[in-house]
Amino acid sequence: MSQTANDQQAFRQALGNDVRPLTKGNGKASLGQRRSAPSEAQLARRQSAATGTEDERDFLSDEFVDLVGAHDPIEFRRDGIQIGVLERLRHGGYAAEGRLHIMRMPIIDCRREVFRFLRDAFEHDLRSLLIVHGRSSTDEGKANVVRSYLHHWLQQFEQVQAFSSAPPQQGGLGATLVMLRKSERARAQNREQQQKRRG
Repeated sequence: MSQTANDQQAFRQALGNDVRPLTKGNGKASLGQRRSAPSEAQLARRQSAATGTEDERDFLSDEFVDLVGAHDPIEFRRDGIQIGVLERLRHGGYAAEGRLHIMRMPIIDCRREVFRFLRDAFEHDLRSLLIVHGRSSTDEGKANVVRSYLHHWLQQFEQVQAFSSAPPQQGGLGATLVMLRKSERARAQNREQQQKRRG
């Protein structure tokens, strides 16, 4: 008997009789359930990593987020922002200075467009914005998934002071109103104007 055969026999004896092979006759191990297909966000990350076109400054996450209720309004205000700002925003009290439509876009495109829109709006001293994303009748509906990501993204963008689902006349749950903070340039201009009025 060869050394290899002796090794195999010694190995089998060491394992005992209760051990069963993992193979099902075709020489391949059975892994049980099949692996689920990658999510839209995972595919988008792979694509952007492969092409290298993703904006390096785009810090918005496309990781899993909890879905908001399809019939629940969304809103947020940062610490230090008066409740009156959120109330006025909620009731459409600020005229939208910029609008973005992201309906029917894939999540990765929505993320890029939202990031660019917010960045450009802040750089151009726009403060009140409207983002139209559509609405779904179910929590898992595409538009509600986008709205759930938007709820997450807007909180990640430090220039966002507050946001709220729009009133019915501006799109209701299918749109979100956003208030950005003033840029340093806009604050400096306000100070100059106030000094001229006093002087």
